[in-house]
Amino acid sequence: MTASWIDDKTIVFVTGAASGIGRAQAEAFLAEGAQVFGVDCQSFPDTLLAQPRFFGTCCDLAVEENCLAAVQACVTHFGGMTILLNTAGKLDGYHTIAETTSMEWEEIFQTNVSSMFYLTKEILPLMQANGGGTIINMASIAGMVAGGGGIAYTTAKHAIVGFTKQLALDVADQGISVKGIAPGAIQTPMNAADFAGDGKMAQWVAEETPVKRWAQPEEVAALTLFLTSPQASYLQGAIVPIDGGWTLK
Repeated sequence: MTASWIDDKTIVFVTGAASGIGRAQAEAFLAEGAQVFGVDCQSFPDTLLAQPRFFGTCCDLAVEENCLAAVQACVTHFGGMTILLNTAGKLDGYHTIAETTSMEWEEIFQTNVSSMFYLTKEILPLMQANGGGTIINMASIAGMVAGGGGIAYTTAKHAIVGFTKQLALDVADQGISVKGIAPGAIQTPMNAADFAGDGKMAQWVAEETPVKRWAQPEEVAALTLFLTSPQASYLQGAIVPIDGGWTLK
């Protein structure tokens, strides 16, 4: 995919950029000529660090001060940002309410939801001052139906869907495009446990998915490129599933 609207003035702030979907998004925008600022709690792969248009910082986004510092680092290094990709997230082991501790509940919400609030609240005024921008929030099929996670993860992803829709409504007349992506079974390090051992869990998930396979993170990155393009500017507040038909059932 060639995104002719992207150039070196396109500055992308992406969370969870060290692996999985976030890494694929970072690499896709770099390949199109954008400047990319990555944030993750783990170290970045050498392939990203070797890119002259990539700069990253390692921190825990569950902490508000870290989010604010990351935004400031991006502004200092690149001068601002035009696209925010709120991609970082954490699973909860499919724990039921009986299995979920109050600590796990808070951790899942801080990582998946609060970090998104902190970053967006800090970045939104910068976009408004610049005349517009694009925000893509990573939801999940767990934000649309039950069964895609445990009680904490499913609730958090539903919250992200609501956050995305309300934000989209609030800024719709300000030149700021807001959308969500709802992935299904994507083969990333976050889902490595499903492939462990004999991989029967991964096989079961593939069989339960109507198209009978897992997707790769690059497929989500390709969708992200489209959703941040001018051609998708009328999709305000949309939550776009990329789930192989899972939510059709």
